[in-house]
Order: sequence, then structure tokens, then C-alpha cells
Amino acid sequence: MDTSRIARWHLLFALTFAVLGMCLGIYMAVSGNHTLHPAHAHILLIGFVISALYAMIYRLWVPRARKVVAGVQTVLHEVGAVLLGGSLMLLYGGVMTEPALGPFLGVGAISVLTAVVMMIVQVLGADPAR
Repeated sequence: MDTSRIARWHLLFALTFAVLGMCLGIYMAVSGNHTLHPAHAHILLIGFVISALYAMIYRLWVPRARKVVAGVQTVLHEVGAVLLGGSLMLLYGGVMTEPALGPFLGVGAISVLTAVVMMIVQVLGADPAR
């Protein structure tokens, strides 16, 4: 499968996370309240940076990936990034407690970790001659 569609999805998610992370950063700067900085960092690093890297990896190093693996990897990463970013905003914003958010944070973290391992498998399985 040509992974240009998968790369495009990762890029679109990355840009969306960039906008969300920047808006959160502007809010923190204007309000002078930086309690949400852990959520801000996760949204930008996991959501924006890693999603953008995945877009580049699929485009440049894994142009022909297994469709199912690429699709599952994409869903796992993006859902995990949303769970982590959203849960951390609720936690550090004082909306919900850590015991209530723990399962969402755990699922998000495992989801993102699994997606990274799946990307390693994709890269290792790619044709190095390309």
C-alpha cells in the first residue's frame, strides 16, 4: 500500500495538535497561569512533533507499508495522543482527580508506546535499498 494517505493523516493530526498546543500556550501566557504546562508539553511533543515525524517516516522511509499495520499504528498513536493531552488538561486544570483519570492516562500511554513499537517494526521491515 502506498502510505501517502497515512502520511497525510499524520500530518493533518500534527498540524491540529500544533494549533491546540499553541492556543494553550497563548492562554497560559495571557492568564499568567502555567499549571497546564504538562498538558501543553504532551500535546506539542506527542501530538505535534511525533505525528509530524511519523508523516515524514511514512513518506520517506516506509512508502510501502502493510495497510492494516499502518492503519492500526496511526489510530493507536492519534487516539493515545488525544487521551493523554485531554486527560492531562483535565487533571492539571483541576477538573478531575488522578484516580478518575488514571485509566485514561494509562490507556493513552500504552497506546502511544505501542504505536512507537509498531513504527519500529514498519521501519525494520522496509526495503533499505529505497
